[in-house]
Amino acid sequence: MDVLIVEDDDAMASALEAAVVSAGHNSSRVSRGADALLGHRRFGVILLDLGLPDMDGLEVLRKLRQVTDVPILILTARDDERSVVLGLRSGADDYLVKPVKLVELLARIEAVTRRAARSQDTRQRLIKLGELEVDLERRVAVLATQDLPLTATEFDLLALLASHAGSVVTREQILDSLWGDAFVASSRALDVHLTGLRAKLGLPGFIINVRGVGYRIEAGSA
Repeated sequence: MDVLIVEDDDAMASALEAAVVSAGHNSSRVSRGADALLGHRRFGVILLDLGLPDMDGLEVLRKLRQVTDVPILILTARDDERSVVLGLRSGADDYLVKPVKLVELLARIEAVTRRAARSQDTRQRLIKLGELEVDLERRVAVLATQDLPLTATEFDLLALLASHAGSVVTREQILDSLWGDAFVASSRALDVHLTGLRAKLGLPGFIINVRGVGYRIEAGSA
């Protein structure tokens, strides 16, 4: 797999490259957001630092999400909730706070790529729940003829819940399905993506919180 590292700190970039190569992947590094936007196309995963010298990393993330669904992990020294939430809402698949634990980094890369591979292998299916249609082949969700502007992770979350409409999907099942490992994935990341999905759906009570267990969409709702 080809991994693009977008990091302006030479020491951090070298450590990330060494870890990626040690896991058997190919690694390329750029230090500017503009270079990432120009050269992202051939990569299977992008590691994106939010503190870049030429433009804000969140803006790079938003622009990448306009043109690609490739898994993106954000790396940030900003150990604050706001940056993490903004990154996840802008389309990041997961995040790591620097200094990065390299074993955790490799586990996160493996998890998001497994999820992406499963998404690509999805057979053609169309789920209809009232006025909501979820097309798993085209990865499009339509509510009352209006396409919903979902991020890749928000779509995967909706597709999972819709596929099990009428049944409770546990938080652990969601984390394992979307991120590949319920213990590696961040529970906070799930909360952010769920909040974003609910806001874009605009359907109060559509995704029901089953306290202490998980979430459920009622069959035939919407």
